[in-house]
Amino acid sequence: MARRCCRATSRFTGEIHTHLRESFISTIVIFVCLTFPFTTEAGLYTASDQIVILSPDNVDSVLVNSTAALVVEFYASWCGHCIAFSPEWKRLARDIKEWKPAVDLAAIDCANEDNRPICSRFGVKGYPTLKFFHAYSKPDSKGQGFREGPRDVRGLRHKIIEKMETHEEPWPPACPPLETASKAEIDNFFETNGVEHLALIFETSNSYVGREVTLDLLQYENIAVRRVLRTEEALVAKLGVTDFPSCYLYYPSGNFTRLHVQNEARTFYTYALQRLPGVLRAGNPPPVTSDLLKNTTEDQWRPFNRSGVYMADLESTLHYSLRLELAAHPVIKGEALSALQRYISVLAKYFPGRPVVRNLLKSVDTWLKGQNDTELSYSSLRDALDNTAEVPDAALPDGVRWVGCQGSKPHFRRYPCGMWILFHVLTVQAEEAAGKDPQEVLQAMRSYVHSFFGCRPCATHFENMVKDSMSHVGTLSTAMLWLWSRHNHVNNRLAGALSEDPHFPKIQWPSPELCPSCHGVKNGEHTWNQEELLTFLRSHFSSEHLLSDYLEKEAQLFSRQKESLVARQQEKEQEAKRGVERRAREALVEPPPGQEEEEEEEEDEEEAQEEPAAAEEEVDQRARGEQQGGKTSEPPTWVKPEADVFRQSQRRPSIVGLKLRPPQEEIVDLDSFVNQHYKANALRAAAAGSSRVKRRTLQRQEELQPGAGLEKGPGLGLGVQPVEPEDLLGQRNTLQKRILTGQYTGSEEEGALEMYPHPNKRRWMSFLSVGFSRLDISLCVLLYFLSSMCLLAMYLFFKNRLRLRRAKVALP
Repeated sequence: MARRCCRATSRFTGEIHTHLRESFISTIVIFVCLTFPFTTEAGLYTASDQIVILSPDNVDSVLVNSTAALVVEFYASWCGHCIAFSPEWKRLARDIKEWKPAVDLAAIDCANEDNRPICSRFGVKGYPTLKFFHAYSKPDSKGQGFREGPRDVRGLRHKIIEKMETHEEPWPPACPPLETASKAEIDNFFETNGVEHLALIFETSNSYVGREVTLDLLQYENIAVRRVLRTEEALVAKLGVTDFPSCYLYYPSGNFTRLHVQNEARTFYTYALQRLPGVLRAGNPPPVTSDLLKNTTEDQWRPFNRSGVYMADLESTLHYSLRLELAAHPVIKGEALSALQRYISVLAKYFPGRPVVRNLLKSVDTWLKGQNDTELSYSSLRDALDNTAEVPDAALPDGVRWVGCQGSKPHFRRYPCGMWILFHVLTVQAEEAAGKDPQEVLQAMRSYVHSFFGCRPCATHFENMVKDSMSHVGTLSTAMLWLWSRHNHVNNRLAGALSEDPHFPKIQWPSPELCPSCHGVKNGEHTWNQEELLTFLRSHFSSEHLLSDYLEKEAQLFSRQKESLVARQQEKEQEAKRGVERRAREALVEPPPGQEEEEEEEEDEEEAQEEPAAAEEEVDQRARGEQQGGKTSEPPTWVKPEADVFRQSQRRPSIVGLKLRPPQEEIVDLDSFVNQHYKANALRAAAAGSSRVKRRTLQRQEELQPGAGLEKGPGLGLGVQPVEPEDLLGQRNTLQKRILTGQYTGSEEEGALEMYPHPNKRRWMSFLSVGFSRLDISLCVLLYFLSSMCLLAMYLFFKNRLRLRRAKVALP
């Protein structure tokens, strides 16, 4: 077997190396994944699709006892039919967004193992499966299945209406009546309803327009919609109805008038009725037109033409984007730096502004391309934006002047509106300039929003919206239509939100008034005329039709830029002057290099002088105590003397710059306290015995040498040899250390204690007057151990590699 393996071909050997390398990489990847788990968003839908995502955590709260009916899609993310059906489900969610108080859409991924019990609970066996859940459903309800039928938006919408009409009691409280109205009901309608407008939609029995418009106006106040069949001859004759479908407005006084729309279809009825006087979305305060004439915002209201695009909005957007939003990133690097380069490059190529603004953008683009560093500071970018290099005829207005993007309140519209208009203009200008890359502007917008746009949830929604559809953009005209469609998707999602300006409601743009030819009807459904829409976009956002009202004059622009540069230069000079003064003060206050060492030496000498004095004082106290009672009052052995604690707190470490350790609170153990108490008594008795032996010896020597005791002074005339304070201090410290550690240094058989510590006892803890703690020694040992392991691993690696190389050379 071994010989057979040795005769393997070189290809097989290469496969072995590849397998080993892949195994090693796989092991690393598995280790990283287990160590740093990543959370990914699975499934075919996100929260940006306006679809409720069901899970084990919320399924009961959403489906059981809900005030609204729900239509749930049970799907598997691996199912091809589910993937193909998901765009229709998303379009349906956008189409019936206004129906949400009465009916909503949801989805659950049955391919997720966590969701499998839920799908089994509702009897789902195939995908995709649609089920209708009535309002106030019971916990044991399994929903009503949608039988085979159309899977387009129109067919699904009609199916939902049929389910709503057959809804069992209790009826969803937010849903209006969908049955037909009679003449008697209409005559008495205003007696029981306090609305200003009553819209009557006359249609045939197989038409869904009246019920769809009724649900479309569900969230609006001061208006009611009723469906009237053509068989209601008395009411048809009274109003003189001849066309079906058609819409009439009926008033409390009995007067009526026909609602004139471009096409007799659901979308046109809904758009016209939502904009009647006094009709507003529920929950929004009524807009007060008189406020616009007053200074309710930061700036004075500027009258403007709603069908025009203003250059002031574009320049204001550039100022806010480049000077305010980018300023939140002090250092720009990596992906953000690439996004900034693409953004500036697109602006320099296609921005249709005044020559002074275009010159500045080109200079910033040239400067940015010349930067070879991997990161960029915003301060340097700000210098380029403020034209500190003094490029001739180049300036960017400082400040904002919103015109077409101004809102009725300071927090409405403005910068987001300006960003949409800016990129609409750039896509049109890219087509006019015959750009080569159809996605150049779109990718620049995407990367900028991802890296810099301040509203991070907005950036997430935008990324979810574009990641699957931008790849289909292949021409410059398609790029224009793609951006237009995504703008309308955002308008649909934000309609009715708190960010919606009541004076400028979110609609599907352009409106029928702005571009009548862009709208059409096919099989009763609203359609967009793509060719007319492209023509409108090219004209609306062309550089020739940009309005220059409210722009700052160039002379004022250059004057302000010059003043700004002068002020900045003066500020830099003052800052440099303050820096010089600060350094001069620091030089005067800073001590000479050798002064610190001299101060340390003086402190050490003072400590050395204080220690003998303290020892002498302690000896005197002992002597006086022995004279009085033969005993001295010593503190307990577990309590440190105050002088020692003070000296320890004042003592400096041997290493310069080492911080002093804060004194730690001592905790007394009762068991150790008892042991130390008896040990202290034994040590004092032993010390007293040794002192008596020493006194007798000294007394005998004094008798042999008479008068020797008198030479030492009158204080020691008792015939006792005086003991040096240093010896007493060392004896006391040694005794105290021995008591605290609970160890004897001498032999009990000899009956004596070791009174002086060995001079070399702790020499291994210091070297060249530098102290090393046990932690330092432990770290050194650990580092030596790790280095040895690394060397061993390298040795094994090269040994195995050499063995494989020898085996390869031995092959025939």
